[in-house]
Amino acid sequence: MSGSDAPGGPGAATAGGRRPVAVVAFGGNALLAPGDVGTVEEQKRRAEEAARWLTALVEGGRELAVVYGNGPQVGQVLIQMAAAATKIPPGTLDVAVAQTQGSIGYLLETALRNRLAAVGLGAREVAIVLSLVVVDRDDPGFERPSKPVGPFFSRYRAELLAREQGWKMVHDAGRGWRKVVPSPRPLEVLGVPVVRALLARGDLVIAGGGGGIPVVRRADGSPGGGALEGIEAVIDKDRTAALLARELGADLLINLTGVPEVRRGFGTAEERPLPRLTVEEARRLLAAGEFPAGSMGPKIESAVEFVEATGNRVLITDIDTLPAALAGDGGTVIEAGEAA
Repeated sequence: MSGSDAPGGPGAATAGGRRPVAVVAFGGNALLAPGDVGTVEEQKRRAEEAARWLTALVEGGRELAVVYGNGPQVGQVLIQMAAAATKIPPGTLDVAVAQTQGSIGYLLETALRNRLAAVGLGAREVAIVLSLVVVDRDDPGFERPSKPVGPFFSRYRAELLAREQGWKMVHDAGRGWRKVVPSPRPLEVLGVPVVRALLARGDLVIAGGGGGIPVVRRADGSPGGGALEGIEAVIDKDRTAALLARELGADLLINLTGVPEVRRGFGTAEERPLPRLTVEEARRLLAAGEFPAGSMGPKIESAVEFVEATGNRVLITDIDTLPAALAGDGGTVIEAGEAA
């Protein structure tokens, strides 16, 4: 892929002199890695690391909306709730998501403001939007909890938590047992006009944190489709990022993950990188079970939906490869076009 064809390169310039809009999504592990103890100081340091490459995207000439995951952090909140249940009534999962939107958003905003000032962009504002995301009360995700949250446990501890707390646990080979919660598909990100206006001002926006606070509309016949109420779930941040990018009309969706590019036959002797995928190819590989639901599947599905809706590109890569991938050398680009 040449420089003119690279995501966000000269070939991606927008009409009317508008700076291109990129939506970037990264996981909660970027701020709370599996090996971390989980202290605030650790998360501050990791937020500072994230602020460096996020600021580099702004320096590269993009307006930027940031969406982050919160799996480890919301898991911490749930454990805190369980531990203090005899003293303080535990909150609900939607409230736990809202709590992490505030805490992670605070760490990111502080780090970004400091970094922007350090590179001479201190005049730019950083805005956090508390994001409610509408889901369907009858989504099958509520019947089949699948979204892992929180830390990994030994089998003994997992069985104890399942028995005492009623948690549903799943095993991840080599890492242990983890709680899973419902993960319905996002239907609507509320507050998109606010995000759009902030981006038009040149502000860096943090929105859709943790996939958004899940809400449903009551079927009460009131104007606007019914009153909103929270529901216990965690929405996949990749799906929310793709939906937000579609509603913003973003020029590029960047999905950061733990590998430099999407790979076919991952973990097998036939493993090979996929530097470019058309929508047709991505759908075919999804149907063949190439991308599991618990890892790359939601990223590919949401990428396909974004490309089909906008005609624009998705870049999937890791943080280390991101600079080169933006220049057209690395990562996986998913785009419309004929299959090779």
